[in-house]
Amino acid sequence: MSKEEILLVYDKDCPACDNYCQVIRIRESIGELKIINARESSEVLEEITQLGLDIDQGMVLEMGGVIYYGADAIHALALISSRSGLFNKLNYLLFKSKRVSAVLYPVLRFFRNLLLKMLSKTKINNLNSKGNDHF
Repeated sequence: MSKEEILLVYDKDCPACDNYCQVIRIRESIGELKIINARESSEVLEEITQLGLDIDQGMVLEMGGVIYYGADAIHALALISSRSGLFNKLNYLLFKSKRVSAVLYPVLRFFRNLLLKMLSKTKINNLNSKGNDHF
């Protein structure tokens, strides 16, 4: 019996996002986490774009045919996390609450966007919005 594939789509060029996605662990009983770089073309990125979700403003988690975006994605990840290791325990404690996730995620996104601006990174701009290339 194969495990469910859980997709996590994020901006690999963001050092904070990349570190988070490399360290997060989910419980083995839930499925297998597959991390996908949103800067590379993929079926799931096309699906995200068709749904009108701006990948520059939030990571996406696809699990069981359901798409979670931004604060909902980080909240869902916390609920399925393994709780092994200090990082995963802290992640769970911070984001197990949907309300706290909704408050903290925009703050984290602000600092992420500031970091990418300082690093002179361009936006992914998966929605192809004119003039939306830089942070």
